[in-house]
Amino acid sequence: MCTASFPLPGGMASFWRTEPGNLDDHRSTAELPPCVDIVIIGAGFSAAAILTYILATTSPEDRPSILVLEARQLCSGATGRNEVASFEAANVKAVTEYVQQNKVDCDFVLTRAVDVQLSTGHQRRIREGYDKLIAAGLEPTKNTFSVDGKDAEMMSGVKGAKGCFTYTAGHLWPYKLIHHMFTEAICQGINLQTNTPVLAVSKTQDVNGQWTLSTSRGEVRTRKVVFATNAYTGSLLPEYKSKIIPYRAICSRIKTSGPHPLLNNTYALRFSDWNFDYLIPRLDGSIIVGGARDAYIRSVDSWYGSVDDTQVIDEARSYFDGYMQRHFHGWEDSGAYVDDIWTGSKANNPIICNADSS
Repeated sequence: MCTASFPLPGGMASFWRTEPGNLDDHRSTAELPPCVDIVIIGAGFSAAAILTYILATTSPEDRPSILVLEARQLCSGATGRNEVASFEAANVKAVTEYVQQNKVDCDFVLTRAVDVQLSTGHQRRIREGYDKLIAAGLEPTKNTFSVDGKDAEMMSGVKGAKGCFTYTAGHLWPYKLIHHMFTEAICQGINLQTNTPVLAVSKTQDVNGQWTLSTSRGEVRTRKVVFATNAYTGSLLPEYKSKIIPYRAICSRIKTSGPHPLLNNTYALRFSDWNFDYLIPRLDGSIIVGGARDAYIRSVDSWYGSVDDTQVIDEARSYFDGYMQRHFHGWEDSGAYVDDIWTGSKANNPIICNADSS
């Protein structure tokens, strides 16, 4: 099933959107500009990153006019719902530098990730690949550490661990980061229009080389269109419906009513090649836990080809109950419970400029 659709009104509130900022329903101008140099569709991480790069690499006098159109509120799609809060490898240095240099208040923590394998076969395959990377001298492996067998359970604290890898990682509050980036962009002249869904993009350019975007509030013409639309791309570009397929995912927030064992690393718990969960400990003592694929993946109609983020995936509703007690040593009597649970939609997310019907 693949039924691309536009963002639905009334998406579930995720934990990441419990503290909305003053840009949540922002409109830089009362009316849409009739013509701009660049239109970016979507106001999540991809759009914020593009804006930040353009502003850093152009002078005010040479800077193109840019309009950002968001169907709902700022950062209300995948960035504000899914596991964007955790990142590794190449992104760590860049995000760390940006947050520190710009003094971004986004609960940023530089830590270690513990990637735990719970299947002997999967651990063997991962280890074989890891050893090849070590032998090749790849730079990212120099900041990693690997443990096999019985030591993996002791090191990770995860029951039944067959092996684990650790490496430098970071986590943060994605909405707060994106809000900061858009605040800076607006101060430098970027026009943000929330609650303005794009309904169609012309299949061809006009005689002036411009595309026409039809929105709920009128038309805009532009020479360049950037689709930062993730799961919704196929709705505006039908030729991508079978290539960028949306799917639903689920996430939760786990808390305890009192003191609990220390958990200061991010985690991935891998049960097989395709089945894994992720955990992001927060400074307030709660833990963001997502995944649950094994609970719903066989009910294809409940997640595949869907952008419905207005309700929880029923098959996974109880998956996170007792999660910490089941999987982590020392948490058996913690009283950890699910404080919140929500659904988001996502997809592979290419950025497409000046796409045409061919």
